[in-house]
Amino acid sequence: MPTFIDEYGVPIVYYAWPVDNPRAIVQLVHGVGEHALRYREVARALNAAGYSVYADDHRGHGQTGMLQHRGDAAQLGRLGVGGLRAAVAAVHAFTGVIRQAALQQAAVHGAQPAQPAQPAQPAQAAPAAQPARSVPSESPAQPAVPLVLIGHSWGSFMAQMILNEYPQDYQAAVLTGTAYRWPGYLDSGDLNRKHKHLGTTGAEWLSRDPAVAAAFVADPLTTSVPLATLFGLRDAARILGRPARRLPATLPVLIQVGGDDPVGGERSARKLAAAYTRRSGLRDVSLIVYPGARHEVFNETNRDEVLGDLMAWLGARLPAPAQESAADD
Repeated sequence: MPTFIDEYGVPIVYYAWPVDNPRAIVQLVHGVGEHALRYREVARALNAAGYSVYADDHRGHGQTGMLQHRGDAAQLGRLGVGGLRAAVAAVHAFTGVIRQAALQQAAVHGAQPAQPAQPAQPAQAAPAAQPARSVPSESPAQPAVPLVLIGHSWGSFMAQMILNEYPQDYQAAVLTGTAYRWPGYLDSGDLNRKHKHLGTTGAEWLSRDPAVAAAFVADPLTTSVPLATLFGLRDAARILGRPARRLPATLPVLIQVGGDDPVGGERSARKLAAAYTRRSGLRDVSLIVYPGARHEVFNETNRDEVLGDLMAWLGARLPAPAQESAADD
């Protein structure tokens, strides 16, 4: 598994599903207590639509957490030195790693005949680990391929924070299972309390599909420990915030949430969409609420509809690259 080193010296494990001549690159940002490989099906669907996909296991999570905590799965979810600020910084640093990988792929692609886009398996061999440095969007080294930030749940909160500081680094953003990060709009308590009568896993709030809850609790790289317990009260409070004023007006944002999502739901998502429009000045903000759906819309019983809406929204804003015609004999 490839890694990069964050500013505190923590190796961050990541996965890559590249395609040839992508119409855009997607950076997936997972939620708390989970890991990037829970998004393999999302990555495959994006690959099939012509998008390269990259996703990291965040500080304290997945394979990064196992390395960080020396194999102690009981510590998964704990961010370690630097806390939330370091975790957010590492996600943004990963953007720079992705840019560099795209440059390398473009160089190889330019030297070899293009092949049909195929979903790739995550890389197995790690390049030499080195401190990650984000490549700003103004840099001449940035490839022409657009970069899309897709964040789910806690990942969507980190994405919101990153967009506040570095909006120029992304050409579109998608927030799922998200919420307006303000008291009264974001629930950090017992998220399963409304759904606990539906099963015994404690994860029924994730999806109407019982297999999703069962798989989550059976996964050795997930944890159901509440965010406030994992992060501590100080870091949990740092999640609060609002969209920044005067973001680039042309940045498109898509919000996809379940109407029965206990983290925020429709009311909170509408508040967030309104803030991006009125406070941030964005001109292209789309909100899709799926009635009856719970938190993990990509894992819901209507997941095909959710992915279809995502592909349609991306396709309308990120045109496919021009294909070179074969030279005449």
